[in-house]
Amino acid sequence: MKFVDEAIITVKSGNGGHGCTSFRRERYIERGGPDGGDGGDGGNVILKIDRSKRTLYDYRRQKLLRARNGESGQGRQRHGKNGSDCTLLLPPGTIVSNADTNEIIVDLPDTEAEYIIARGGMGGRGNKRFATSTNRAPRYSQPGILGIELKLKLELKLLADVGLVGLPNAGKSTLISSISSARPKIADYPFTTVTPILGMVEPPFGEPFAVADIPGLIEGAHEGTGLGISFLKHIERTGILVHLIDVSQIEPDSPLKCFNLINNELSKYSRALAEKMQIVVLNKIDLPGTQKKVDAFKHALKDIQVLTLSAATGKGVKEFIKLLSSKLTKS
Repeated sequence: MKFVDEAIITVKSGNGGHGCTSFRRERYIERGGPDGGDGGDGGNVILKIDRSKRTLYDYRRQKLLRARNGESGQGRQRHGKNGSDCTLLLPPGTIVSNADTNEIIVDLPDTEAEYIIARGGMGGRGNKRFATSTNRAPRYSQPGILGIELKLKLELKLLADVGLVGLPNAGKSTLISSISSARPKIADYPFTTVTPILGMVEPPFGEPFAVADIPGLIEGAHEGTGLGISFLKHIERTGILVHLIDVSQIEPDSPLKCFNLINNELSKYSRALAEKMQIVVLNKIDLPGTQKKVDAFKHALKDIQVLTLSAATGKGVKEFIKLLSSKLTKS
């Protein structure tokens, strides 16, 4: 299953400027002749990969993007100014297709590449270009060629920037509902979530990012136990993992039991998955008697930053969003 971010936009390249019909008329200069300059070329519409972009959010509001027209030529053989290009910055992996025919035009790679999607019209030639030995005073010039207008469908396919992992009932669905507009089913029994739930988070600063609520993992998930192996494949495509732990389930005598269980499943499935950036979060700190468990967990995991929050009450959620945004910007 993939998260699909889409936008429909119209792009238009610039028109070419008209050529100029002009004659040199100066005192004491006989037979000045034609001196009309060429029109400038219209600007191109260029698609460019920007690795700092993660969504197509900007293009949901901008429906028409156009390059500048070339300027007309002038007398004294002055060339019209070329129109400036219109460059669309897109995240890697964006598929661009014709919105009217659904034909794929280009599948942009995961590199900082450029692709001219609509080339600007050429400028028309001025009458100076048409002067010959038999036609010394041409009284015509070329109009500029019109630019190209296209209706494009932009489609970005990915799972998410952030994946929420943890044991069943760790509070992942409650957390994603508190940080995004996603409304997953929330209940107090295991495996309430049976398919990945996706939500868009808009931090106070920075670009929005996608978060996936991955169904709960249990021991043996790497072998297909529970809802296991298919969702481990999805987690592999996320940028950052948030390891969510229900603080009420921490055992003081063995505080890292839940933490180690999930990490063992990740490492057994894929070494790359085990090495992925991970943020450890203790949830449900609003419940009574949890402070000792928080202290025991932090003491046992001294070298790793541990966040605490309550997805139900919202305590610590804003700080959590800011941290995620900062980590994604740096990654």
